[in-house]
Amino acid sequence: MSLLDAQISTLDGEPTTLGALTGGKPALLVNVASKCGLTPQYEGLERIAESTPGLTVIGFPCNQFMGQEPGSPEEIQEFCSSTYGVTFPLTEKIEVNGEGRHEIYGALTTTPEASTGEAGDITWNFEKFLVDAEGQVVKRFGPRTEPEAPEVLEAINSLV
Repeated sequence: MSLLDAQISTLDGEPTTLGALTGGKPALLVNVASKCGLTPQYEGLERIAESTPGLTVIGFPCNQFMGQEPGSPEEIQEFCSSTYGVTFPLTEKIEVNGEGRHEIYGALTTTPEASTGEAGDITWNFEKFLVDAEGQVVKRFGPRTEPEAPEVLEAINSLV
């Protein structure tokens, strides 16, 4: 099974697949949280989503890191759209680590992180995965790597 076949629901509860969300384009997949010190990265993610029509940015809300995504789907949507103008797709709240890890993150976490070379669990909110149009993970970037860092933009530009 391809990563793109993985089932997930949108933030408003509509069942879909990762492939339907990516629209057949490469995608930047990011576990997000509304109450994290890294939450301002939403701004860079939105700029990338707006300026790169050949790429889909998808946010995966997750409350596993110090409870920094406690809100309901409606609260998450309202916060993201009103505070950061987020227009890219957000999924249902999921787990990215542990026994309840969503199958998408089960596949993603086998990829080594670009700067450390280590695969495994998500270390914090805003870890980024660049996936090509066929669902293959191309790069993994740590939480503190800004969405618009040169290495991220270079990797994105190599796919679009």
